[in-house]
Amino acid sequence: MTTRAAGQRDCFDQAEFDQFRQFLQDACGIALGDNKQYLVSSRMRRLLEEHKLASFSALLVALNRPNSRRLKDQVIDAMTTNETFWFRDIYPFEHLKNQLLPALMVGQQKSTEPIRIWSAACSSGQEPYSISIAVEEYRQNRTMGVLRRPVQIVATDLSSIVLEQARAGSYDRAAVARGLSEERLTRYFDKRDDRWHVKPVIRDRVQFKALNLLDPYMSLGRFDVVFCRNVLIYFDAELKQRILRKLHGVLKPGGILCLGSSESLAGAGNLFEMVRCEPGIMYRAI
Repeated sequence: MTTRAAGQRDCFDQAEFDQFRQFLQDACGIALGDNKQYLVSSRMRRLLEEHKLASFSALLVALNRPNSRRLKDQVIDAMTTNETFWFRDIYPFEHLKNQLLPALMVGQQKSTEPIRIWSAACSSGQEPYSISIAVEEYRQNRTMGVLRRPVQIVATDLSSIVLEQARAGSYDRAAVARGLSEERLTRYFDKRDDRWHVKPVIRDRVQFKALNLLDPYMSLGRFDVVFCRNVLIYFDAELKQRILRKLHGVLKPGGILCLGSSESLAGAGNLFEMVRCEPGIMYRAI
């Protein structure tokens, strides 16, 4: 059982909350609404105890120290949900496998350049590994056509903590139970010591990199498909539009953008046209 230091308050006061909110927006673009002091306090309490910080004011001071990278990562990790599933919403992965990959193969039959897919805000790896499994299922199903071109998947997140988990490709029973069928679990994972490890044929297709969506993207190169799902909900309208324009900038002509089911183009509709997936929607760069 954990205990609070003597005199430690249960919640940020308004001034501390405003400072914390500004830190979070500057660090990763997350826009906290008003009256979220209790939410923030409840998520920060464990970090106060872990770092032996006596108060929320002490946390704010610690975040401004030159050697605070690890603490900043932990704060951002605690404040982002990192709620993730295998094959979340199903349709993006089925559309990739059944429509996008065949179109990319037929449209560029003589090309030897890799098909490039970006999983932005990849969290602990479920999305990019689901993409890689969909690619492997396409490759193994010869009735869909031959996979003539290699596929590269770039997966990014701003949190070094979740990237470490993603690179390991190792999951417990609770994690693999969220969206994975027993058939896929058996086929694409090895079980060792009560954990399931992504097989090399799936893992080796994915390259993980640290990236803050507030930073430039051009160093990543150009992409045929970008998954940026359930991320824009954290940002204000101006930042959403800026990110969408940057995503458009790294998509190849006619490239596909996949957003979360509750997300929209937020003022960048002139850059994309809608692609109906029945169910679901994706967007083609124009």
